[in-house]
Amino acid sequence: MTTIKITTNYYAPIEKVFNINRNIDIHQQSASKTKEIAIAGITSGLINKNETVTWKGKHFGLYLTHQSLISEMIFPTYFVDEQLKGNFKSFKHQHFFEQKENYVEVTDVLEYETPFGIFGKLFDRLVLKNHLRKFIIHRNAILKNLAENQQ
Repeated sequence: MTTIKITTNYYAPIEKVFNINRNIDIHQQSASKTKEIAIAGITSGLINKNETVTWKGKHFGLYLTHQSLISEMIFPTYFVDEQLKGNFKSFKHQHFFEQKENYVEVTDVLEYETPFGIFGKLFDRLVLKNHLRKFIIHRNAILKNLAENQQ
């Protein structure tokens, strides 16, 4: 299992930061490099606990789909999206929101397993982990900008 942990600080109200992070339309904006769009389930607005979304996006030159379930949610401090169907053996993305003195600390913890045994592990080590890390960092920069500059 591979774990990626990324922390981003937002200078905005925690409720706003939480909602921006679970907004389907904003996710599509932040993932425009991979042409990621919601094609089934909740396809716009805020996603909630026990709801699903199916994403289609272009990664590594291929269009891939990934269906996620919001399996846990505690407003405005925590939610989890987990793969129901997709290309990973397992995929869990935890989002932690903690109010600090004058900012909100958001920690993304992504845990996943690749299929295909040793070949999947090698692909993860050489390419996938770095790709996912860059994807989340890019996404978070866009979300941070929106949270801090949007009325």
